[in-house]
Amino acid sequence: MIPEDENMQPDLLELSDEDGNTMLVQVRDYFFYNGQEYAILVDAPREANTAEVPEELGCYVVKVNTFTENGEEMEEFVPIEDAALEERLIEIASTRLEGDEEEV
Repeated sequence: MIPEDENMQPDLLELSDEDGNTMLVQVRDYFFYNGQEYAILVDAPREANTAEVPEELGCYVVKVNTFTENGEEMEEFVPIEDAALEERLIEIASTRLEGDEEEV
C-alpha cells in the first residue's frame, strides 16, 4: 500500500481517454496479481492540496508497464481489456480501498 505521510504529496496524473477528455486522478495503491503489476486510480480530490478521498469516487484499475527511457524508469498505465480480469481486479481494488478506510 502507498504510505500516507502528511508531508507527502499524492501522485496526481492527468489522463486522457480515446475521445480526448481529460481527468485528474490520484494513484491510490499498487498491487500484483498473477505476476503482473496493477495500479488503483481514483478521482483526485477537488482540492489538490488534500489527501482526502471524496465520498463518491471513480475507481479505475489499470495495468502498469514499466520501462526505461533515457536512463529513467517510467510507468505507463494501460486499460484492462479482458472483462473477466477487469472484474476480478476491481474486486481486489475494492477490498484494498475498504482496508484503507478501516485503518484511518
